[in-house]
Amino acid sequence: MSDPLDTVFSALADPTRRAILAMLLEDDMAVSDVAEPFEMSLAAISKHLGILTRAGLIAQEKRGRVKWCKLEPDAMRAASVWMQGFGQFEPVNLDAFERFLERELTQSDRDGPGGPQST
Repeated sequence: MSDPLDTVFSALADPTRRAILAMLLEDDMAVSDVAEPFEMSLAAISKHLGILTRAGLIAQEKRGRVKWCKLEPDAMRAASVWMQGFGQFEPVNLDAFERFLERELTQSDRDGPGGPQST
């Protein structure tokens, strides 16, 4: 994907990546700390982080031997502007977005890995 907007929406389409963004709303985190709550390999989390980084939603930097992740909230501005063009959406309110991501993370915790349980 070459369109930055496509890249942002693609990155936001995955529930694991949205959960990672919710975690990073609180503070910068080491990659190992980001990976901790997920039942997947560090390599899988690193792929998710790479997608978020390429979309500009997070930045990663090495501090000593530890790689840290930091939210880049301005990256969603283009998506917000695009949605406003439909007249139905307000600008991204980061507080409301944080609440949305926290609800997503809470729902994900209840459903367990792999999403809602089917019967």
